[in-house]
Amino acid sequence: MNALTLQWYDLGEEKTQQIYEQQPSKHPGTVRIGRDPLRCDIVLSNEYHPTVSRLHVEIFFYPQQQRFLIKNLQAKNPPLVDGQILVQGEVPLGEGSIIVLGQTELKVLKISVSKTSSMPVTVLTPPKPQRPTATQPVKSIGNSHHYYHHQLPKGVYGLQCSNCQKISSTEYLQVGCPWCGTSLAAAVSVLVEPTN
Repeated sequence: MNALTLQWYDLGEEKTQQIYEQQPSKHPGTVRIGRDPLRCDIVLSNEYHPTVSRLHVEIFFYPQQQRFLIKNLQAKNPPLVDGQILVQGEVPLGEGSIIVLGQTELKVLKISVSKTSSMPVTVLTPPKPQRPTATQPVKSIGNSHHYYHHQLPKGVYGLQCSNCQKISSTEYLQVGCPWCGTSLAAAVSVLVEPTN
């Protein structure tokens, strides 16, 4: 099982938390850190960590690179990761990585990454396109407006949504799951096996 162990101090006590690849969270596929208990999975206390934003960063496992990544969620209060300011995008975390949120320091104590196994996967066909109505907006990608509709060829990699478990093409990585809209940043990469 892929896991990352995080350590920090809160109210004078050492705290540790393991972050797993597919653990239940308030934002599926990621673990969010900040002071807001309604939006964060790791909540840092208001009294002891006033410089931490209410929703500061998220950590997730990226199967294509077999690494845990951290993403900034606070443009006005960017974190430092291993001494570098993370304004946008994601950066990989390693054992010993230091994350600074405001004036609070968190340390990656350990990372365990297991080898992925190649298992046959059933590919589900996406929903059929429908004509747009006044209450049903057309989804858009860039400047083109259309409904999601595609089938994956066999023997290629796809992304398995952490929410609905359906598999879509890797071209939807930046857009999100075509069925439920969940971010595919932490989706599991799966090989679509040919059927005999």
